[in-house]
Amino acid sequence: MKRPTMADIARRAGVSKVAVSYALNDQPGVSETTRASIKSIADELGWRPNSAARALNGGRAQAVGLIVRRPARTLGVEPFFMEFISGVESVLSERSYALMLQMATTLDSEIEVCRRWWGERRVDGVFLIDLQADDVRPSVIEALGLPAVAVGPPEVSGPLPAIWSDDGESVHEIVRYLAVLGHRRIARVAGPPELAHTRIRDAALREACREAGIAPATVVHTDYTGDAGARATRALLIAPDRPTAIVFDNDIMAVAALSVAQELNLTIPADLSIVAWDESPLTQVVRPMLSAVTRDIAAYGASSAEALLALIEGEEVMDIREGYARFVPRGSTCPPPDRRPV
Repeated sequence: MKRPTMADIARRAGVSKVAVSYALNDQPGVSETTRASIKSIADELGWRPNSAARALNGGRAQAVGLIVRRPARTLGVEPFFMEFISGVESVLSERSYALMLQMATTLDSEIEVCRRWWGERRVDGVFLIDLQADDVRPSVIEALGLPAVAVGPPEVSGPLPAIWSDDGESVHEIVRYLAVLGHRRIARVAGPPELAHTRIRDAALREACREAGIAPATVVHTDYTGDAGARATRALLIAPDRPTAIVFDNDIMAVAALSVAQELNLTIPADLSIVAWDESPLTQVVRPMLSAVTRDIAAYGASSAEALLALIEGEEVMDIREGYARFVPRGSTCPPPDRRPV
């Protein structure tokens, strides 16, 4: 069916398009009786305002943007993004806001999308994710005047309010647990080294191992994909002095490690303990169930959306610290072979 227009309403009401515009925008120029009649006809025809035209006229776009600078397949296999978006949508839907989602390949292309969205008034604000150690986006976005919240540590959020959790505390909790079990050779399969949260976890891991009195953990940086996680796991497990426990920076890589262990005739957790970052349905449906750090990612998304909408309304928004991801031991961790009773 053709989308109803102001011209359709004007013909049905027997008035001019100018009168329809006055009535629907609650402007003076028509009588209250005519205004009520026009609005009734608009409802009957199913007319809705054109958000793009309204934005060009200085109104709100009633949309916010999220740009993901990762391979598009990431959205299909990594539960974090879907859970985060579900939390965002739980807030946006209540305010009749839409979420514009776009993939980008480079930092420059992401900035260009933000410029275009803001210049064309397609969005009222944006979420910045995957903050880097020397990220230029916060200062560029602030200079544009585009409302934005940074989903990441405040050390790199620049002038933007940060929504963050303490990844360092989570790392310390994992290492303390593994050390108490008796593990002395721990490795970590991490995300890209340029990401701010990866660097925070790297530093926390070095400190936690030192506090536990164990050798520094081996760290292998990857792109978060299952293939990269499997390759990193294989390299660690065929090394002369293989680790007795491996911590993975996402659930996809941790699940991939189960197949590598089977390929090498290793039993989980008897021969190798595995810990996944961010519990998900994937970590719970495999056997053994994976020990993991868990947090309410949907609530994380909801807090981010609440903060962004508050910014759009002109309110002052400070950094928001969410609860850190807590370690939950399950079937994939136990003492290493040399620490178990015979």
